[in-house]
Amino acid sequence: MRKYRLGAHTTCDLKVHVVWIPKYRKPLLVGSVAIRVRDLIRQIALEHELQIISGKVARDHIHLFLAYRPHQETSTIMQWLKGISSRILFQEFAHLRKLCWRRHL
Repeated sequence: MRKYRLGAHTTCDLKVHVVWIPKYRKPLLVGSVAIRVRDLIRQIALEHELQIISGKVARDHIHLFLAYRPHQETSTIMQWLKGISSRILFQEFAHLRKLCWRRHL
């Protein structure tokens, strides 16, 4: 049986598959950076009531299959995931600043 998300007056099952890449598809997501990205994405999803159905952090891209609530927009979800994780990664890993000039991940 399908699991639907229930609200006060709604029943929904909204899912989105997102894929994003670092600038110029550089293989930046390796080793401790990949582990930290995975942990950050889990933390952000928990804070914003997103359910991660499946996901993968490859060396040059990230796949996520998310379930979300009707009041959340896909563009806002991506702003949360990319913005917060990017800012924290640049603070914690100095070598990323040299590889990605102008602080764009």
